[in-house]
Amino acid sequence: MQKQFNQSQSQLWWLRGATFSVAALAAASAIFWGLKLSAPVSLLQVTAAVAPGLEASDTQAWVRLLGGQKVDATPTPEAVDVSSSRFKLLGVVAGASRQGHALIATDGKAAKPYRVGSPVEDGLILKSVSPRSAELARSLEAPAGLTLELPKLTP
Repeated sequence: MQKQFNQSQSQLWWLRGATFSVAALAAASAIFWGLKLSAPVSLLQVTAAVAPGLEASDTQAWVRLLGGQKVDATPTPEAVDVSSSRFKLLGVVAGASRQGHALIATDGKAAKPYRVGSPVEDGLILKSVSPRSAELARSLEAPAGLTLELPKLTP
């Protein structure tokens, strides 16, 4: 009788130990994900996001994410002032092939999102983007006329 009692007690302790281990793992997982999801996203993580194959339907999602408006301008072959003080780069979504989107403010107006190859202003298009910069040119084949850089990150 005593032997059966000792055997059931040892089985009971094993079950208690396994239950405690599973509960501890579940609590650790909940704490990890709670801290991971509540942590603020750094500007570097946002600007260095890689999005190599955005479809047209995804473009509007990026527009809303970056806080911009839809752009419906087409380039014309007029003389364009490419003064760097007119343009301000506020955000970039860049892929490995220098494709992506840039959020650019022109002449102090509200920033608008532009896809690589789309017109930024008459006669000036977004030629390419990288994680911290965007290049503007008169065409995709032309050399970059202006390189816009994101502001330096402050710790």
